[in-house]
Amino acid sequence: MNEVNMEELVSAYLAVRTEREKLTMEFESADAVLKSDLLEIETLMLATCNSMNANSINTVHGTVIRKINERFICSDWDNFRKFVLEHDAVDLFEKRIHQGNFREFMADHAEDGLPPGVNVMREVGITVRKASK
Repeated sequence: MNEVNMEELVSAYLAVRTEREKLTMEFESADAVLKSDLLEIETLMLATCNSMNANSINTVHGTVIRKINERFICSDWDNFRKFVLEHDAVDLFEKRIHQGNFREFMADHAEDGLPPGVNVMREVGITVRKASK
């Protein structure tokens, strides 16, 4: 079996990671300019739709559609939780497990095993830290 040179592997890993970080920063910088351009154009198109009181405008290049995005935000979780329980409306919550809270719960209840309907997926990986100078 070939012996692995960990010094070379760590050096190569850090070089690749640094290059990816550099490329990511370059991309994000260029992308920020494009996002800003799009926002400026969208603002002008929305103002035009508003002034014409139009929900859509057809052009030879495409259709502009004015839409309303709606998000619901909770400012009082205790009262909302009570409301949900009073109205048996648990489907108002998203179906996902809070990873940090669940990990803490399991640490306190490890002897009980996983609750019914819950599985655990573990992935083993590595972390490479640059040597401190």
